Amino acid sequence: MFPKKEAQLPSWASIPSVVPNKVVAAAPAERKIELYSTEYYITCGLGGVASCGLTHTAVTPLDVVKCNMQTNAAKFPSIGTGFSVIVKEQGLAGLFKGWVPTLYGYSAQGAFKFGLYEYFKKTYADMAGPEMGKKYQSVIFLAGSASAEFFADIALCPFEAVKVKVQTIPGFAKGISDGLPKIISTEGVSGLFKGVAPLWGRQIPYTMMKFGAFENTVVALYKYVVPKPKSECSKGEQLGVSFGAGYIAGVLCAAVSQPADNLVSKLNATKGATVGDIVKEMGIYGLCTRGLPLRIVMVGTLTGLQWGIYDAFKVAFGLPTTGATEEKKK
Repeated sequence: MFPKKEAQLPSWASIPSVVPNKVVAAAPAERKIELYSTEYYITCGLGGVASCGLTHTAVTPLDVVKCNMQTNAAKFPSIGTGFSVIVKEQGLAGLFKGWVPTLYGYSAQGAFKFGLYEYFKKTYADMAGPEMGKKYQSVIFLAGSASAEFFADIALCPFEAVKVKVQTIPGFAKGISDGLPKIISTEGVSGLFKGVAPLWGRQIPYTMMKFGAFENTVVALYKYVVPKPKSECSKGEQLGVSFGAGYIAGVLCAAVSQPADNLVSKLNATKGATVGDIVKEMGIYGLCTRGLPLRIVMVGTLTGLQWGIYDAFKVAFGLPTTGATEEKKK
């Protein structure tokens, strides 16, 4: 009798999202990721993979020279000499030795570092409560980053052990496929983790500075430098702030973690060496300064790029860039 009329169901995009006590961020294609949900932390972890894995692999030539300067200062007394000696003896390919364990190791580290940082930062802030959380915000940044890095370094350590040996011991191995079993066969599984304590000594202060300095620098830039509130800045402008704050944090990171970086390189390159042996050989001044100029350039650029990539990854999934803001002083 009457023409049939097809029922039109509302599209998901037209249904308002109502999630009690949850903050929701919009993502591309109308997807929504709840802030501080499991999906949110997984997304942040994947951002960490892209951030750390890609950047550390990209600067492998600098890392090769740095590690050789730290383990054999007589043969590699300067940055220029380091590059020329390696290219002369091993060709250009020598500058890229260890790139596979670098990619695997720092991808794993990045996933734990960034994913767990977001988790611990939220957890500790909730434990402190709104008033105490705001008052001790910097302490929460430091505690959250230290907690995350503890686990991140356990994931990194086996790959770091292989990387350093491949880069500094001629003929040791071509990469991770033959380097990993070689260490296990000669030193046991414990040989892969003998550098974990110095790694904690290097990376935990580094990461505390990386996240603490970054978060506070972001606040300062929006408060005193950027001429408009964060909410009025474009995504490109916000990512520019992320890179700038990351570079500043990176320079501070390099200085704080340099002694432990030298220890890690020497321990992994020298079989049977102890922390005491290396301190005696290099001295306090050498531990603090050997390879530092190159590492400042490397880590500053690296950290700036990492924060830029990480926040760009978050933005691509509809999440806000990292860092709280305060109102500008009038």
